[in-house]
Amino acid sequence: MTATERRASFSLAGVFALRMLGLFLVLPVFMLEARRYPGGDDVALVGLAMGAYGLTQAFMQMPVGLASDRWGRKRVILVGLAVFALGSVVAALATDVWGLLIGRAMQGAGAISAAVTALLADLTRDSVRTKGMALVGASIGLMFALSLVLAPSLAAWAGLKGIFGLTLILALLAMIVVWRVTPPEPAQPAHVPRGRLSEVLLHPALWRLNLGVFVLHAVQLAMWMAVPAMLTQTGLPAAQHWQVYLPTVLLSFVLMGGLFALERRGYLRAVLRSAIGLLLVVQVLLCWQAVSEMNFWMLALALFLFFVAFNILEASQPSLVSRLAPPHARGAALGAYNTLQSVGFFVGGAAGGWLVRWGGIQALFIACAVAVGLWWLLTWGLQVPPVPAPARPPAKA
Repeated sequence: MTATERRASFSLAGVFALRMLGLFLVLPVFMLEARRYPGGDDVALVGLAMGAYGLTQAFMQMPVGLASDRWGRKRVILVGLAVFALGSVVAALATDVWGLLIGRAMQGAGAISAAVTALLADLTRDSVRTKGMALVGASIGLMFALSLVLAPSLAAWAGLKGIFGLTLILALLAMIVVWRVTPPEPAQPAHVPRGRLSEVLLHPALWRLNLGVFVLHAVQLAMWMAVPAMLTQTGLPAAQHWQVYLPTVLLSFVLMGGLFALERRGYLRAVLRSAIGLLLVVQVLLCWQAVSEMNFWMLALALFLFFVAFNILEASQPSLVSRLAPPHARGAALGAYNTLQSVGFFVGGAAGGWLVRWGGIQALFIACAVAVGLWWLLTWGLQVPPVPAPARPPAKA
């Protein structure tokens, strides 16, 4: 990576980290803390407030991605972060569950994922882009694990109001990073056409990747409808679950280095399919645990394998989207990709809860295994473009 590519990758990974930490801190405690608000006895309303973020984000990813193609990435990112910050203020000042719902919906409307990943693609070469995307994926995974450590203590100390106040501060810090640290985006020639939906929605490879990210995040959220209870059944108190999550996330990052070497050798498609296969193995392991006596070390192994597969897929899929999409339509392509990601979050939570209630956690993991298996079959015809060799620096005179 060049100095500019490193600066772009680390700064934009930092933007993701600051924003996602604020979001993830809410997840472990929202359902419990929202009960303290007027209207909190209505479980359906609390669930709607919890899921409102995913719904509005799903609706806004595509328009924001298209807007970044037309009006510039950094400008759109800053506006999106401002909307997210305003939603944090509304949620922090909420006096009932309806106020929380409105705040969460406003947070989701600041959907910047497509614009951020499109900007990262603009600022990196194809040969190193997966490294940049891996930094983003690693920041998301690390923030998820960190939130599981911090959220219970923060909720006990400051409640949801304090967590949403911290989310506001993190959003403002992310705006400063974009404004002052992220390199300027490359200028687009005036005659270059802007992205159109038809170019990305009908692309034979892009729709496979879009459906893939839908399955990945639906399975991720559905799993967490059961995994905490399974860990508790092994005798590990909920307050100590981070002792499993954090080490497994960190250890999974160790294996990420091999992804880049395999990509340079032209094996990215094989790595992608292997990661999906590993995700299928995880669902089988968890299903086996659901019908047998819970074993702590087996669950820890399953979570480690899950984070390995998840981190590889989080790095490789958006990198592939950016390479397969026309350069002038990257924002639109990544908007479609992130829309399906957000819909996956919503469907995973809703369907996961229903499956657990209907057939228990074994039904949940069987359904996840079927979804992942269909995804693996879908990638059979996926064509991956070769990675061009990095340009050599010019010879000195």
